[in-house]
Amino acid sequence: MTATPPQPPEPSSEAPAEVPGVSRRRLLGVSGTAAVAGVVAGAGGLWAAERASGSTTSDAGALAAPSGAAALDAAIDFNGEHQAGIVTPAQDRLHFVALDVVTKDRAELVALLKTWTRAAERMTAGAEAAPGGLVGGGPFAAPEDTGEAYGLPASGLTVTIGFGPSLFDGRFGLADRRPAALADLPAFPGDQLEAARSGGDLCIQACANDPQVAVHAVRNLVRLGFGTVSARWSQLGFGRTSSTSTSQATPRNMFGFKDGTANVKAEDTEALAQHVWVASDDDASAGWMTGGSYLVARRIRMHIEVWDRTSLQEQEDVIGRDKKEGAPLGGAKEFDALDFARKAPDGQPAIPMNAHVRLAHESNLKGVRLLRRGYNFTDGTDGVGHLDAGLFFVAFMRDPRRQFVPMQQALAEKDGLNEYIEHNGSAVFACPPGTQPGQFWGQQLFA
Repeated sequence: MTATPPQPPEPSSEAPAEVPGVSRRRLLGVSGTAAVAGVVAGAGGLWAAERASGSTTSDAGALAAPSGAAALDAAIDFNGEHQAGIVTPAQDRLHFVALDVVTKDRAELVALLKTWTRAAERMTAGAEAAPGGLVGGGPFAAPEDTGEAYGLPASGLTVTIGFGPSLFDGRFGLADRRPAALADLPAFPGDQLEAARSGGDLCIQACANDPQVAVHAVRNLVRLGFGTVSARWSQLGFGRTSSTSTSQATPRNMFGFKDGTANVKAEDTEALAQHVWVASDDDASAGWMTGGSYLVARRIRMHIEVWDRTSLQEQEDVIGRDKKEGAPLGGAKEFDALDFARKAPDGQPAIPMNAHVRLAHESNLKGVRLLRRGYNFTDGTDGVGHLDAGLFFVAFMRDPRRQFVPMQQALAEKDGLNEYIEHNGSAVFACPPGTQPGQFWGQQLFA
């Protein structure tokens, strides 16, 4: 899976910082904190320059400019108005972890967030978690970087953080700063939630085009948090299950259907403002979330064996699209408009009344839309011979109460897909806005 890393040229004082495909080995050649920080800033600088030049209209456009392996290996700017990893074109791999804060000391939590921010900024640029992290600490100290991503390129790594409702329980003086939108999700019909796969004070979402790079990022952040946080649950994902950019083809989920055709795209800034980014007047007591977004995660197990014995006609009726093209039933092409009034030859709705696409469509939800960026997963078998596989649903939105809750309520009550799936994990987090150089994750919250 992991490609042979590009061999960088010998370091030269005149050589410009390499951005696409920049490798941790290359960065190690420029020793010292300041030098490495400069390269990190250089990677972000090119990204910022592309934005400022008007050559792109969005994060997605900037990333779409390169092609092939170089684009997959490229570094993505860490700093910005919004956190990376939300509208960033979805990478191929995910490592998601939810954590509990085990200290009651607010200063220790803030110190960890500062440390995490610096480490994440370095790793997204293709550097080690700390300068000289692999071997620079000498033979008698534990290395400051675990090393499994040494020599690999940045691989489009993004690291996104979120704060769970339980973080605002009074331990850290944040109770009066909890956003109203950060409400615990209600119980939905059919939920089979497991405590060991739900909740958390904090979450870290690491996405990359190389699974080892994503795992490395989470592993190092958790390592840095020893004594302050402990991992509560985690999920590995592969094969994005939606497109977050018009530059991406629509992927398929574990049921073999195209997924996310009608997703909010990064290039649609008006839709992002309306459905994804928190506005300054959304919540007077939670102004710190302006420019942020709310993340809902659901672990959805798919009953693969049952689905695989289901006829094609029934599969397509359950989804509401044909399996080959992804076209809405009654249509011909994937992006044809859904015609809910169209009748099939038998006089019944071409798209059944309980079809997934009908119930989830904005026209049936008073205009509700989400930015989805979930992943497929397989976690082996369940002990009785069935594949433990499915969709790790991740979506970003402006207010879960007005977006995810009504959508999931409609799906939980009527969706024909419910016969083939089971929700067994759930969590909601507030993802603060992005950082500027020198700031740390959640700085506005702790100010």
